[in-house]
Amino acid sequence: MSTMISRIGGWVQRHTPTREQLEKSRFLRPVAHLILRSDLWRFNRRSVPRGVALGLFVGVMIPLAHFVVAAFLAVFVRANIPAAMLATFIGFPVIYVGLVALAYKVGNFMLRVDAMTPIQPISNAMEKTETGHLLQQITGAGLSTAFGLFVIATVLASLGYVISSFVWRWRVARKRKARLQQGECRKTGQAQVGQAQG
Repeated sequence: MSTMISRIGGWVQRHTPTREQLEKSRFLRPVAHLILRSDLWRFNRRSVPRGVALGLFVGVMIPLAHFVVAAFLAVFVRANIPAAMLATFIGFPVIYVGLVALAYKVGNFMLRVDAMTPIQPISNAMEKTETGHLLQQITGAGLSTAFGLFVIATVLASLGYVISSFVWRWRVARKRKARLQQGECRKTGQAQVGQAQG
């Protein structure tokens, strides 16, 4: 497990744009002063899960400019920008084709079930708030697919948040346990040296 996490960490470092690369981006220049804030680049237990969730959501919902959108939105939710940008790889073209096909099936199924209910909560809510139109504009897809993408993005973002929180806590606990063991070994070693000298 630790080997896999370290491999993922190495891959992340190689493929995630650095602060310097983002600073040179002409798309981000107008908001560079916001995006390059140091607190958005620190890895901690709150910002990393937020970044993962945001990146997964953006990667599924927005077909183009994932990095830019994820970096920009990370400012408002105080998410870790590298984690957000990395998680947008879910929208990589090969994966995205499968997601769109799945989204159509999910959206179509949910809207069909909704149509069978007497009050049609999903359709009514989308009609009153014009959410359906907004989803179609954001994704560039038909209503069934756009709604399915929204559902998938929400589920993946939630899972990403929970899993990354768990992994972060597991990693911190593991490091703490290793430090405690090292401390105990030092104390034991010092005690043995003292006894040998005495």
